[in-house]
Amino acid sequence: MSRLTDLIATAKAKDPAFGAELENEFKVLSARRAFGLNFERHRPESVELSGRPVRKGDKVRVLPPRGSNAKGEEQLWKVLSIKTTSSAKRVEAEMLNAANAERRSFPVEDLIVVAEFSDYIYPGLVSTGKVERGGDKPFHTVINSENFHALEALTFTHRGKIDLIYIDPPYNTGARDWKYNNDYVEAEDLYRHSKWLAMMERRLKVAKELLNPEDSALIVTIDEKEYLRLGLLLEQIFPEARMQMVSVSINPAAVARAGYFGRSDEYYFFLMFGRTGVRPMQLSDEWITTKGRTHTGDIRWDLLRRSGSSPTRDGHPETFYPFFITKDGKRVHSVGEPIGVGASREDTIPPKGTIAVWPIRQNGSEGRWRLKPSTVREVLAAGCLRIGELKGETTPIYCLAEGERKKIENGTYKVQGRRDDGSLITSTLEITERVTVPGTQWRIGSHDATQYGTRLLLKLMPDRKFPFPKSLFAVEDALRFFLIKKPNATVLDFFSGSGTTTHAVMRLNRQDDGRRQCISITNNEVAADEQAELRIAGLRPGEGDWEKWGICDYITKPRIAAAITGKTPEGKPIEGDYKFTDEFPMAEGFEENAEFFTLTYETPVAVSHDRAFARIAPLLWMRAGSQGRRIDNLPKQGWDVADTYGLLVDLDKAASFAKKMRASRTIRIAFIVTDDESWPRKFGQ
Repeated sequence: MSRLTDLIATAKAKDPAFGAELENEFKVLSARRAFGLNFERHRPESVELSGRPVRKGDKVRVLPPRGSNAKGEEQLWKVLSIKTTSSAKRVEAEMLNAANAERRSFPVEDLIVVAEFSDYIYPGLVSTGKVERGGDKPFHTVINSENFHALEALTFTHRGKIDLIYIDPPYNTGARDWKYNNDYVEAEDLYRHSKWLAMMERRLKVAKELLNPEDSALIVTIDEKEYLRLGLLLEQIFPEARMQMVSVSINPAAVARAGYFGRSDEYYFFLMFGRTGVRPMQLSDEWITTKGRTHTGDIRWDLLRRSGSSPTRDGHPETFYPFFITKDGKRVHSVGEPIGVGASREDTIPPKGTIAVWPIRQNGSEGRWRLKPSTVREVLAAGCLRIGELKGETTPIYCLAEGERKKIENGTYKVQGRRDDGSLITSTLEITERVTVPGTQWRIGSHDATQYGTRLLLKLMPDRKFPFPKSLFAVEDALRFFLIKKPNATVLDFFSGSGTTTHAVMRLNRQDDGRRQCISITNNEVAADEQAELRIAGLRPGEGDWEKWGICDYITKPRIAAAITGKTPEGKPIEGDYKFTDEFPMAEGFEENAEFFTLTYETPVAVSHDRAFARIAPLLWMRAGSQGRRIDNLPKQGWDVADTYGLLVDLDKAASFAKKMRASRTIRIAFIVTDDESWPRKFGQ
């Protein structure tokens, strides 16, 4: 280590910038954990900003020649100046991160702007359309953007406000399904797994800032390629979360693979924060089992004898005591006291006409009861204790746990009488009344991704295909366990793909008149095969005939619009019906609102001189709840008040602004836009 620090010091003396960067990387390496998940963080990612005009000071990359499928240059250049000639605009640029900074001239059309993740950005949003059928409901929003920068923008609008995040990230199959630094990650890439982990870690750390730490959930889906690494990564980033993994059957037929078992399921990681938890719900017969903690409609009687952890008498003398029951086993005469450490149960003399029943385990050893004698007597008096089949001193005793007793108190189960032993006889629930929590193996027909993902999507958009969309009803079910009591929840999906999560949130809203809203983030990446065809045709990213084939423009936005309107992109009524929890014709659509945006990268000068307000305005509107009218331009009168927020730009008009704000009952936040550094003093702060 000391030798390395000496070498770094030498490097800093010769080249301070290079030496400092080397020292920083050394610190990261030396801080690596000895145990747990270790992986290369790789260099910070970058994103190509298709369609963004080239400006002085930008970082740019040279595109491959038109009509070529060759890989573009990785070298970055900094734009020094832009000149317009009689034929075209040309850029004078300097090579970045090179020992000898070379300068070259390029046609502007051959360059694409690049933003590195280490760069400070000024995000904005430009609306690209909307669908309105939901009256005053909040808008669902779809953001066309690289998701890391969109997440950073949301730290301004939604820090600590997200109720649930659902993501379906790339599964890293090696089948050119995702890019790292603008290159597809192939199966033979030796750093495939660490690149995937580095990509996920950066995004999950920002997502953590968005979740409500007191009451929220994170759901991440994955398959066998990365589930082990993902589980460790989630534990390291979210040590405070309670985490479970559920196996979900997505293909009942199973996908045959030579030399392997057929694949039929994938995995959902559920992370729960603060007071949130899985809500018991009314479930169909597919979810119900006759054993375990799910039930078939009858109230659940549990053995009073403890099982699981610490089930023996040793160390727990207060819960080793006898029950005295009549010799015919029909009623409890009384409950004895603990006999104490070292005492023999054989020395206990039962009252006349009774036998002593002890918590004897199946192997004959002495166990213990779940409850102390004082509590047991209260439960017995309430009729919540029951005698099982008579077996002498090992006769089983059953009780209703606290949760079951509450179901009697709140009327879920009705008391219909008492048995000979004094225990309660209760009603049985019909299937529509059962409320329960399922196990971690979901084998539900509606979760079939082929039937209710791929084929359902084709009904919405008959001529458009998307690889491996999730079953709409699988996503809906996963969300419901956490959102059933949150009708105003905000949901985020930053690997949005085809838009299934927003679709599922709209389904939930229809079922209980909810006002939940979903923020979906997806890029406008064109599939690998289509990219090759478009490049040969002479097209480039950013051009209209290229971008129209991207995921966001070709799939996500049309899918959400079709779901709301009930019409395909061609304007025809959607054929078929929604099924399961809520069955109705798909052509009815949803009474919802949605707006579509593209993330922009603003210049510091434009922001500081109020020339970018129109693109900052949607962020203010989103922070206020994405509801009602939006203030899209700086108000000429110096202030404006919309449905949920107010905007003050002229401090001399503060009095009239405050009066209008006080008169509104729906205002949630006020924004002051000014470069006057004395404004806190003017407001008495």
